Amino acid sequence: MNLTLHLTENCNMNCAYCVREKQPIRMSEAVADAAVDLAFSSGKSAGLCFFGGEPLLESGLIYRAIRRCMLKTIETGKPAYYKMTTNGTLLTERFLENAHAVHMGIGLSFEGLAQDTCRRFKDGAPSFDVVEEKAKLLLKHMPDAYAMMTIAPQAVPQYAESVKYLRSLGFKRITSTIAYGKKVHWTDDDLALLKGQMEEIATFFEAEFLKGDPFFFSPLDAKIRDFLRGFNPSERCHLGFRQMPVAPDGSLYACTQFIGDPDYKLGDVFHGVDRERQKILASRAATPESCKECALRTRCTNSCGCTNRLETGNENTVSPLQCSYERMTIALADEVADRLYAADEAAFKKRFAADVPEKDKL
Repeated sequence: MNLTLHLTENCNMNCAYCVREKQPIRMSEAVADAAVDLAFSSGKSAGLCFFGGEPLLESGLIYRAIRRCMLKTIETGKPAYYKMTTNGTLLTERFLENAHAVHMGIGLSFEGLAQDTCRRFKDGAPSFDVVEEKAKLLLKHMPDAYAMMTIAPQAVPQYAESVKYLRSLGFKRITSTIAYGKKVHWTDDDLALLKGQMEEIATFFEAEFLKGDPFFFSPLDAKIRDFLRGFNPSERCHLGFRQMPVAPDGSLYACTQFIGDPDYKLGDVFHGVDRERQKILASRAATPESCKECALRTRCTNSCGCTNRLETGNENTVSPLQCSYERMTIALADEVADRLYAADEAAFKKRFAADVPEKDKL
């Protein structure tokens, strides 16, 4: 079973678009232990993703959970896989050495040159210089680590240059999405500028590919790969089935964005998953009415209940913002794919039609 452990609701940063309310609440050792046991209770492996707030504020709990996983692996024969999403400010040489030893995948929330636009410390101080040094440290130990970008309207003018910067720093994998939620206000002008920035990124993406030094950029890679492999991203929202969040108090929820909402609670780590409740939530998932006649409905993330609810208040209603962004991304990805295929068919097929690595499936 795969679980996302929200080790704390506290954070040492105050990002402009963050949808979580910061609170000095942490997960207890008893909850962490029970979460590990639950992860091993079903399936062929156990997967833990350490999340927050900022998970490294509770690094002791991370070490404890990993030690318990090691014991459970000996006991059950099941392997354990680890991931962590962090703002990077608290990364240390010691932690990274230990994380590397257990093959932990780390995603660093870092927006490159646009970092200080939205991602500052609690006291308002800029974070770019600190995170840049931590990024270098991370890449020294984990060259395949992800840089994770969340682009708000005010950061759009630096989007393309930030992607180029992250690539120059050494990141081979960059994930990116736009910011959603009540703190974010997109205009038509913002979206027009975003389109231009994404086109510039696409040109850079193609150039790197054609010179034999490709990098992963999720908005383009995901759309191209999904189409070639026949995957339907609109079917990927499995509320509470694929990756279940664990709140600091041990409650289980259908998705990270639903933590604290009793309508989406699915049990707790001490008593297990409420399977009937899980089935009821799954049965509520449906293709949004506004998407049923759309030719792109099987190529976009219209089924993401988190984003839909965040934007519209309804898990089955897509916002105009998401629709615009998805259309923009799909069209651009198709253009990039056509050009790369024409330029080097063999390299294109090798890159985009290959199987997904096992270590990336958690």
